[in-house]
Amino acid sequence: MIKSTFLNLLIVWCLAISTTSCSSTKNFSNANPEEKLDWKLGSQAYTFKLFTFAEALDKIDSCDLRYVEAFPGQIIGAGSTEQMGYGLSESGRKLVKDLLKKKNITLHAFGVVGAKNEEEWEKVFQFAKDMGVKVLNVEPAEEHLDIISRLCDKYDIKAALHNHPQPSKYWTPDVVLASLNGRSSRMGAAADVGHWMRSGLDPVACLKQLEGRLFHLHFKDLNTFGDKKAHDVHWGTGKLPLQEVVNELKRQKFSGMLSAEYEYNWENNKDDVKQSAANLRAIL
Repeated sequence: MIKSTFLNLLIVWCLAISTTSCSSTKNFSNANPEEKLDWKLGSQAYTFKLFTFAEALDKIDSCDLRYVEAFPGQIIGAGSTEQMGYGLSESGRKLVKDLLKKKNITLHAFGVVGAKNEEEWEKVFQFAKDMGVKVLNVEPAEEHLDIISRLCDKYDIKAALHNHPQPSKYWTPDVVLASLNGRSSRMGAAADVGHWMRSGLDPVACLKQLEGRLFHLHFKDLNTFGDKKAHDVHWGTGKLPLQEVVNELKRQKFSGMLSAEYEYNWENNKDDVKQSAANLRAIL
């Protein structure tokens, strides 16, 4: 009888441990549902351009985001007055890597970056390789496209053409696709859904047009459509058809980074980014 009772208690205890374990796993997945889709939800450091890179990482961490897209020219901070970019010294690069490790944040992308000539583009790619960057977001001169194509293959790094609003060169997917034609498969698109909206373009239709070449997204929602002066609002509360965008990315089996780029309320936009990420995760 005692032996039977002990066995029953042991079974109940094992089931409780198993249930707790499953519950913990489930809660983690629910908190970060984008991980199941291989979406790397993070922030463009430009969102926090008024601050140092070190301070930007603090803000990104507080938003429960684990990826960052750095931009050229941001002061590193944490005791360093150096700027982000290929000109960073060895000690500066080590500092950046240490800051990232401390916050458990991955430097996935770098941009939007340009260069004057092939020599400078080479330095950009060398820097990206050293820092572990997977995607360079670029807006190159047309005569530099073949240079970038070669460097993508040489360094095994993706380069994604970014769209600023009309009349910038890559404002429409038609121009992006024409620029990619015949070039490295490591070249693709860095889609800014907000800039498409500013240019009066349907972001879902644009995503469909770029299927297979979509490497990275600058993610934002805007208060108005077709207005270059439109400003950011919390994702899902503006004119971006957020559910349709999510559905299209899922249909394409998109795998890459979604950079929160909140270009409004510059001095205090951390909570705006946090709420936007929460809204996206709720939909997912």
